[in-house]
Amino acid sequence: MNQYETVFILNPVLSETQIKETVKKYEDFLVSKGAKMVSKENWGLKKLAYAIQHKKSGFYHLFEFQVAGEAIDGYELEFRRDERVMRYLTVRLDKHAIAWAEKRRIRDNAKA
Repeated sequence: MNQYETVFILNPVLSETQIKETVKKYEDFLVSKGAKMVSKENWGLKKLAYAIQHKKSGFYHLFEFQVAGEAIDGYELEFRRDERVMRYLTVRLDKHAIAWAEKRRIRDNAKA
């Protein structure tokens, strides 16, 4: 099982309920494929560097998870089909990125 990280941006016109439903949909999809969720973060509404679909902001979310590589194609297909998702990026983490992500989580938890 490889470790992955996905950042996705949701449409800013969505209600709080719609955002929660969308995030839950993708979490449930990963869990159904046998993924182990390492971390989930809601970064909130952020201004975009450039307009996407004539929108200047979006709701950012980060998932860090472990899953077999075969599940990623179906996962990204769901993102492409969903009109609520403006952009997404999934990357496989190497050992250095995993260590950095762990340090970032510890630092962020210490701040909170």
